[in-house]
Amino acid sequence: MSLKVFGLTQCSTCLKARAWLEQQGVAYQFADYRAQPLAPDALTHWAQALGGFKKLVNRASMTWRQLEETSKNPQNVAQWLALIAAYPALIRRPLISYPDGSVTVGFNEKRLTEKLSLTC
Repeated sequence: MSLKVFGLTQCSTCLKARAWLEQQGVAYQFADYRAQPLAPDALTHWAQALGGFKKLVNRASMTWRQLEETSKNPQNVAQWLALIAAYPALIRRPLISYPDGSVTVGFNEKRLTEKLSLTC
C-alpha cells in the first residue's frame, strides 16, 4: 500500500514532503492537481474528514487574499467545489491520503511520522 500525495509539482512544501518521504523509504504516488483535477466527491470526503472546507483550503495563501471578497464566503458544498475548481491552488499542500482512508494537509515531519506509524 502506498500513500497518495496531491499538490503542485513546483510547490516548495510539496517538494520537501516528497523528498522526506523518499528519505524515509515511504512509497507514494504523486498527482499535481492542476494537471489532474481532484474529483468533487473526493474533495467533499476529505473536507469532511478534516473538519470542513475551511480546513482543506489555505485561507492564508496569496491566491485566497487575491480573491474578491464576495468569493471568500462560500455558503455550501457546491460553492466551495466551484471555488476550488476555479482556483486549485487554494487546496492546502500537500494533501496526503492514507491507506486507511484518512487524510492530512500540510507538511510536518513529527506529525507525518506519527501518522505513518498508525496507518501504514
